Amino acid sequence: MKILIQNGRVVDPASGRDEVTDITIAGDRIAGIGPAPAGFTPERRFDARGWVVMPGLVDLSARLREPGHEHEGMLESELAAAAAGGVTSLVCPPDTDPALDEPGLVEMLKFRARQLSRCRLFPLGALTVGLRGEVLTEMAELTEAGCIGFSQAEVAIADTQVLQRAMLYAATYGYSVWLRPQDPWLGKGVAASGAVATRMGLAGVPVSAETVALHTIIELMRSTGARVHLCRISSAAGVELVRQAKAQGLALTCDVSINNLHLSDVDIGYFDSAMRVVPPLRQDRDRQALRKGLADGTIDALVSDHLPLSSDEKTLPFAEAAPGATGLELLLSLALKWGQDQGLSLTESLAPITARPVAVLGGALGSLAASAGRLVEGGVADLCCFDPTVQWQAHPHALRSQGKHTPFAPGSTGFALPGQTRLTLVAGSVAYDAAAQVAAT
Repeated sequence: MKILIQNGRVVDPASGRDEVTDITIAGDRIAGIGPAPAGFTPERRFDARGWVVMPGLVDLSARLREPGHEHEGMLESELAAAAAGGVTSLVCPPDTDPALDEPGLVEMLKFRARQLSRCRLFPLGALTVGLRGEVLTEMAELTEAGCIGFSQAEVAIADTQVLQRAMLYAATYGYSVWLRPQDPWLGKGVAASGAVATRMGLAGVPVSAETVALHTIIELMRSTGARVHLCRISSAAGVELVRQAKAQGLALTCDVSINNLHLSDVDIGYFDSAMRVVPPLRQDRDRQALRKGLADGTIDALVSDHLPLSSDEKTLPFAEAAPGATGLELLLSLALKWGQDQGLSLTESLAPITARPVAVLGGALGSLAASAGRLVEGGVADLCCFDPTVQWQAHPHALRSQGKHTPFAPGSTGFALPGQTRLTLVAGSVAYDAAAQVAAT
């Protein structure tokens, strides 16, 4: 299909482009940026006056709940939520049921995603069989099936020798390892250690749960040469360790969740279970360090940490509620809000959800690596158009995700969210059109 997007503010963080112009799309590629070529006859036109036209968002952490947790989220509903949020590519961790430790499971998941044509899906394979931290998976077979790296999700490996062997094997064959730094013994609480957790009588997770694990990972990187991506850094001390490791030349990248970037432990309020997330919300000094680290590039990417949960699991006393929150539809707005709070330009605000996560993925993107997360003539036509003037609130009933629980809903934090997606294209096809959604209702 030939598509013409007219009069939009075209913003590309990778190149620094920021201008009002047109974009022409032919098939799955961007045919041109600027006035439409002579003889170009579009089959669809979109007037993007007043909108920002940008590369599709790339989310490095979103759980889709299939297979095994379909009562909490179906692939169809969660990819629809991704499209509504402007997300055109996402990475899903391997903690499905069963875990993604067999090539057949990975191939099935990718096939289902392709059939839906709403978003590009990049699965992480399980680092160990069943995520039990004992036996390494067949990483070569999982890579052939489509895995772009290997992870334990939230299940830390207690046996350091197993982790060492996994990192050594991954380094030998050029695979990346994705780890959330949390010590399995120190990280058993439900809230961040501190005055708030003590006053509320909640079991605490100390900062050392993150830093002890970080020290271990960094030392094993030195000895194995592994390439590691750290998932959802949560503390000021953790940010500083990452900064030092990067300065020493280690092949280390990391991301931060929208929850930890915007919230702190005081937002728990009167045991609000919507605030029960992993990593736990820490003190304001940690939140400020995360914001600064994302701005200066120590933290590479911002992620939604999307995890849809049922009401049966979430509407419980704080310590008993399942940790997690819906976030795919909020990623764009919370990146914009962070940028506004930090006084950043629009290109700087959008880089952690476009060009910078693509740099983390690197060669794992295959043929997409040259143009994903950016706007370039001849490049893949994955685009998001949003209205920057809209202020909205995350009312749970309006979310397209099957999971309706978010700490940013009215009644929790409930602050106004800037910017809302109007159009999402994936490989030149319309994955989401807000105008069509309104017409349908």
